[in-house]
Amino acid sequence: MGEYLAEQRRHAQLSLRQLSDLAGVSNPYLSQIERGLRKPSADVLQQLAKALRISAETLYVRAGILDPDDSSDGARRASGVVDAVLLDPALNERQKRVLLDVYASFVRENTPDTAAAATPAQAAAAEAAAQETVGKAATDQAEATAKAAQAKKPAAKKTPARKRTTK
Repeated sequence: MGEYLAEQRRHAQLSLRQLSDLAGVSNPYLSQIERGLRKPSADVLQQLAKALRISAETLYVRAGILDPDDSSDGARRASGVVDAVLLDPALNERQKRVLLDVYASFVRENTPDTAAAATPAQAAAAEAAAQETVGKAATDQAEATAKAAQAKKPAAKKTPARKRTTK
């Protein structure tokens, strides 16, 4: 588990300290998890997954909290697609958001029967995941817009026009 977590952290190009700040866990505790000295709770794994932008389910399986056979094949496939998009260094954040939004809309559009056949718990989990993805994308978009607005330099002051004199 710890080795996998360290690999994901390096792939996200984060230092131990940066990940601990993003996830809200202490630096020494995170170091102990990566070295296999501590076993994190499901809550800590969820925080780490969010900070690394990978699926929490993947970390739960790695930690032995969740049996890989418990999840549906579709959930694993979706999780793999999301992880692949989020971890692709060739894509910028805006491109990742757009791809994930389009993918989520296609999945929702093409699985009305699956949603009806799912257990209430599975349906609630799927809806929560979709809402979180959309909410995160909206938050990211707002942050990107704010950063872009701050990055714009103020317009150069116009010099007053010379008075024309007529002769």
